[in-house]
Amino acid sequence: MDKIIKNILKQIENEGYEAYIVGGFVRDKLLKINTYDVDICTNALPVNLRNIFKITQKNNGYGGFNIKIKKYNIDITTYRKEIRYDNRKPVEVEYISSLFEDIKRRDFTINSLCMDKNDNIIDLIGATEDINKRIVRVIGDANEKFSQDPLRMLRAIRFATILNFNIEQNTYKSLCLNSKLTSSLSGARIKEELSKILSSKNYQVGLDLLKETNVSNNINLKFDKVKYTDDLMGMWAQIICDKLPFSKTELDNISRISQIIKKGSIDEFDLFNNGLYLCLVAGQILEIPRQDITKIFNKMPIKSMKSIEINGEEIIKLLKIKPCKRISEIINDVKNRILAKELKNNKTEIKKYILEKWQNG
Repeated sequence: MDKIIKNILKQIENEGYEAYIVGGFVRDKLLKINTYDVDICTNALPVNLRNIFKITQKNNGYGGFNIKIKKYNIDITTYRKEIRYDNRKPVEVEYISSLFEDIKRRDFTINSLCMDKNDNIIDLIGATEDINKRIVRVIGDANEKFSQDPLRMLRAIRFATILNFNIEQNTYKSLCLNSKLTSSLSGARIKEELSKILSSKNYQVGLDLLKETNVSNNINLKFDKVKYTDDLMGMWAQIICDKLPFSKTELDNISRISQIIKKGSIDEFDLFNNGLYLCLVAGQILEIPRQDITKIFNKMPIKSMKSIEINGEEIIKLLKIKPCKRISEIINDVKNRILAKELKNNKTEIKKYILEKWQNG
């Protein structure tokens, strides 16, 4: 265990409280996966944690605080149990002193392991066995857990995908039975979980589970064959989901990649209009070798508007006209002629071409 984490546990224990790492960090340690998100649970109350760590920020509403130290993102939370949920959010919680009771409220057994400051693993509900069997199992009653928070269904599929685990039979049945509840989830939370699924090279397992359980229909997710790309936008370009909050840049990149895919090939015009990177992403989907696309790009006579050997001001002087929309039409025509190798990117030849075609146009 890193000294940074061990020191946090020691600081809490030195004040007379319990403190353990819990959840994904411990699971991933057993699976030999590096992770830097650390959850710590303790019977110290939020007010005690404030005093121990001199915290000035507000807690997250669940009795927890976030601390970032070097590469670690650390959440420290008081043992609790949820009394009442409203739209998947626990609106009433009770701080408790029992580690076991805190563990029982969590989602899956594989996320229930604890570790003390001496690297001792504490397994209160058989999580180690499930990890060895490589299964995702809900803690307690699956119908109740999924009803409380439908996001847990997407999380189950995500863990099965990224860890290459199976979903335990009763958990799977409950997921299918309650899948309609996922329609209530916000686009932001859906996008977050799906992005993690699509970022995994094991993504096809997740897509299959989304279809099998009918979750895809309930969140308006549509897809056919999806080919893996290194860039997440390339994955989203092969999927339709109108509920998700993409940024303008993301939407633009998804649209550009989709258009190239629909065309089915990549040429100089695609590379000029979209750039090498997006064309390489689309090329992965179209199974066009990277070196072939790069070769076309390297041979292009121009790679941007700035590289054209004439500009708007020069065209205005050449044709003796006022600034107008016609200027952009001329430049665009010149660009297309150069890319088609019908015109050399040479100022003298470009001027001659413009005078012949556009002077009296």
